[in-house]
Amino acid sequence: MFPQTPTISLFIVLASLVLCNGYYIQEPFYKTNVKHYLVHDGRLIKTKHEHFGLLTRANRAIHLSSSRPRGTVSVDDFGAKADGRDDSEAFGKAWNEACSRGAILVVPENKIYRLKPITFSGPCRPNTAFMLYGTIEAWTQMSAYQEDRQHWIVFDRVSNFRVGGGGTFNGKGKKWWQSSCKVNTNHQCNDGPRPKAVTFYQCNNLKVTNLRFKDAPQMHVTFEGCFNVIVSNLVIRAPGDSPNTDGIHVADTQNIVISNTDIGTGDDCISIISGSQNVRATDITCGPGHGISIGSLGADNSEAEVSNVVVNRATLIGTANGVRIKTWQGGSGYARNIKFLNIAMQNVTNPIIVDQYYCDQAKPCQEQDSAVQLSNVLYQNIRGTSASEVAIKFDCSRAVPCRQIYVQDVILEPQGHGGTIATCENVRYVNRGNFFPQCTP
Repeated sequence: MFPQTPTISLFIVLASLVLCNGYYIQEPFYKTNVKHYLVHDGRLIKTKHEHFGLLTRANRAIHLSSSRPRGTVSVDDFGAKADGRDDSEAFGKAWNEACSRGAILVVPENKIYRLKPITFSGPCRPNTAFMLYGTIEAWTQMSAYQEDRQHWIVFDRVSNFRVGGGGTFNGKGKKWWQSSCKVNTNHQCNDGPRPKAVTFYQCNNLKVTNLRFKDAPQMHVTFEGCFNVIVSNLVIRAPGDSPNTDGIHVADTQNIVISNTDIGTGDDCISIISGSQNVRATDITCGPGHGISIGSLGADNSEAEVSNVVVNRATLIGTANGVRIKTWQGGSGYARNIKFLNIAMQNVTNPIIVDQYYCDQAKPCQEQDSAVQLSNVLYQNIRGTSASEVAIKFDCSRAVPCRQIYVQDVILEPQGHGGTIATCENVRYVNRGNFFPQCTP
């Protein structure tokens, strides 16, 4: 072992004093990586096969040797009033303290705190936690989001971290929905992005459990660039006509398990996009909403990579889609090794759908000679009723057909009178066991 020089000793002392130096308000770190991503309909889309860059902070250093929790920190002790005024500053101070000690930040029950856009920044000491027992509401004045219209609450690079407590994040999204062109046709579709409610950015070894989310302006919970994530016992609610209010959005995230979660919103209950691998969703209740989706992928001629996704034991009720894979023309890359297992459908429109001609824009999309390759997809033990005549739709790319599609024990009957059919274009599939309705030649 090399002996410590006085210079090295002085550096260690100085570094240990600069512990978890803070939250910040309205300082969007995402801009450092914008060149690698496009924003399409409020979603990050990877343009090249590159991971998010690291955010550097010269004034941040932390010693992570101890993993023992160091007590609790209440936001009230730092001046939070829960009286209708902005409590962001008090929350920031409480976070600095909890982060530097590896403590549990407590948001007391039976109180409603209002926050402007805020980022809770790491790295922190291990076992830092954010326990929400009460309610946090979003600041409703749009002017507060001028510097970053895409985010309300962000947990940035906090590892070995848990968030829970049984409380509620309320995004107060009604005003934002009313300004959307999807709700008010008098608005043009360039009305800009709306804030995601809660974003976890580059968080590793993360647990998010026992929480309620409601009325996000856009997505409710997003995981971007995270690794080793457990999500369980969430309840997520927004009106069925609220635009782009996905329940859980997974982007560029590996090793995530989502379980025992009840989602009803105006968009996808769960959406999984490029860069995501080893995603497992079990015991999910979905409705209203647009179902459980992989995609959209390949927008703006981007490259997509999604693999090893399992959706097991889900119940979908009255949704606009069931289990869906959606890709744009002109994309590239792949979505493969995907399993949809043991799923119950009740009055679901488009129960099983692959749409490689997805086009969520006013201007028609032109067919192109490239597409995301779909392969090795299994649909097994999926049963229930379809609200649409077409219960199974494989609309695959002519240029890059779907291959290795397996259908086993799938029975989808009409919700009312009439029948159901399957339409299967440019797909190579294998039928095992019961399969109704079957593809017509």
